[in-house]
Amino acid sequence: MQLSIVVPGLERTTDPSAFLTQVRREVDALAVPAEIIAPPTNVSGYGHELRAALRQSRGPYVITVDPDFEGPMRFLADLWARRHDAEVIVASRYIPGSRVDMPSARTLGSRMLNAVFRRGLSLGVRDGSSAVRLYRADVVNALSLHAADYDILQEVLVRAYAEGWRVLEIPLQYRPNPAVPTKAHVSLARAYVRTFWALWKLRNSIAAADYDYRAHDSPIWLQRYWQRSRYRHVLELVNGQGPVLDVGCGSSQIIGALPKGSVALDVQINKLRFARRFPIARVRGSGFALPFADESFRCVLCSQVIEHVPMVPSMIDELCRVLRPGGRLVLGTPDYDRWEWVWIEKAYGLAAPGGYADEHISHYTRTQLLNDFARLGYTHEATRYILRGELIMAFRKPDTRMDRGMTPAVARGTP
Repeated sequence: MQLSIVVPGLERTTDPSAFLTQVRREVDALAVPAEIIAPPTNVSGYGHELRAALRQSRGPYVITVDPDFEGPMRFLADLWARRHDAEVIVASRYIPGSRVDMPSARTLGSRMLNAVFRRGLSLGVRDGSSAVRLYRADVVNALSLHAADYDILQEVLVRAYAEGWRVLEIPLQYRPNPAVPTKAHVSLARAYVRTFWALWKLRNSIAAADYDYRAHDSPIWLQRYWQRSRYRHVLELVNGQGPVLDVGCGSSQIIGALPKGSVALDVQINKLRFARRFPIARVRGSGFALPFADESFRCVLCSQVIEHVPMVPSMIDELCRVLRPGGRLVLGTPDYDRWEWVWIEKAYGLAAPGGYADEHISHYTRTQLLNDFARLGYTHEATRYILRGELIMAFRKPDTRMDRGMTPAVARGTP
């Protein structure tokens, strides 16, 4: 079995048997081994029906069909042809190449709903309410879904984005079935409001796979300024140092600007999934046990990580272990000696409870880091600040080969 066809909401049709017969005829034309799953009769509500039907699916791919559809189902072949391009594929009414034949009032309401969710949740999907989709079965079944009605359609998208999965839209030729009643009702409107608030909190939390990536172009000026300043300072300090190991890379756009041969490492798999868009090697691992040999990299970057983990045992020891003699370490963290940062963090904690302010369990200062690295024999080479709060420092590891009397050319080795 390669494909499961799921038809939640079937009770809305006047003749469910005739609709399933049409679906079977269209599916057979694909010449793909497929099963058709109607929703269980002991559950009600589109969200409940969808989850129950998905649990019954046996194929690695699932296509959901909206009973509110009239005409040839060409979207089946279109979705199947693109199955390797993303984990969630939406047949969209509102992208170039689509054609929609809906009443004006319904079209306006649909576009307004999608505009609110698209802008409010920073979704790159123009038709988040389309129920015609293809899912990779293992992906959608692993998502934590709770919505009971058609608001589950937006929930799937946001939770897929949060886990770092790819979402794609393809054109849809859509004409609604006039015999199927409208989905719009007061209880559904309330459900959309509740779901929007829950998804907004997830979409704007650090748990979202693309949090750092989106912050670079945030509509909030301060957040955008902060991310772009960090981007500029970090790249200035790693430029010309050779391949970089980025420890705790997250989903920052810095990853895409690192030199050839660099490696992005993070412990969170959703961040690494999202980072597939960057042409760089990705490794899942802990900063406390880096999966690399001693002295492997000429430059090691660790930005906005060490304040999130305990000081003992020290992650900094691991960063130093994999850094080559004569190599540069670039370290970023808030400076808790600065009153500017202390007040920024307090204000952020009030504005966004549960955000970064509550995640900072270790408090470093510039003086402390200078003293610690001086004891290790490192040379301090640069300090950068963002609004006198966030600290980015560069240190040079002592070259022990030079100390043993080797010439500079031999000590540097081959690039």
